[in-house]
Amino acid sequence: MGAYSQVVLNSDFCLLTFGISAMKRRREKTNTAEFEKAAARRDREKYVLRLYVTGMTPKSTRAIANVQDLCKEHLAGRYELEVIDIYQQPKLAKGEQIIAAPTLIKKLPLPLRRLIGDMSDTERFLVGIDLKPKNS
Repeated sequence: MGAYSQVVLNSDFCLLTFGISAMKRRREKTNTAEFEKAAARRDREKYVLRLYVTGMTPKSTRAIANVQDLCKEHLAGRYELEVIDIYQQPKLAKGEQIIAAPTLIKKLPLPLRRLIGDMSDTERFLVGIDLKPKNS
């Protein structure tokens, strides 16, 4: 039998490969380079956020302030935030199927994400808009 190498994908599954060809190594380098480019682009992507609130209630004003502060700190210069009062623009809320407020919707970059609450939990906010991995 030829030489083999073991690649562990996760704790439940492992893959054995017999001799890695030069073509496959080149493909792996290309995939790694593409991944690194995508990660670098992610750091420059513009975030389009919509915050749906209910008037100027304490929870709404807290959500607005929290989102603005978090965006200034973590998305400086690369975000667009639109605050929508669902009392004044109910059609927009209905179109987005808003069932609770405050609700933050991350339109871009994809995938679309929804967060409900006053955004006082920084960790939850960063994970929710995909700025931070879930378990870090």
